Amino acid sequence: MFEIVSRGAKKGLSLTWELVIKIVLPVYIIVSLLNSTPVIPWLSGWLSPFMSFLGLPGEAALPLVLGAVVSFYAGLGAVVPLGLGPRELTIVAAMLLLAHDLPVEAAVSKKSGSSVFSLIIIRIAAACVFGIVINLLI
Repeated sequence: MFEIVSRGAKKGLSLTWELVIKIVLPVYIIVSLLNSTPVIPWLSGWLSPFMSFLGLPGEAALPLVLGAVVSFYAGLGAVVPLGLGPRELTIVAAMLLLAHDLPVEAAVSKKSGSSVFSLIIIRIAAACVFGIVINLLI
């Protein structure tokens, strides 16, 4: 029994090291640095035409990108200052539920032997389609 727990703890710590130190922390630092540059406003302006298909302003790209790259909670935190209405919040929340924490979940997927590329593409496509459908329905 002790051997099983010990082996599980070692594998758990190894996975934590890989997820947190190698993926989450660098992505968090990069996105934080991008917030201090004109990149985020540029990204919002560039994505504004696509965001209109979703019924969202261009600024809503920031919480979607943060949610997909950093964490679901980062996306939610970025949505608060935008002052979006209930309709827009519903669209953003639904999209974040389908495509969040992609680097972390890609690492887990890779460990399980799944295709990382297909996981990311399917989740982003599903979030976009769902966002468009919600925009058309409400």
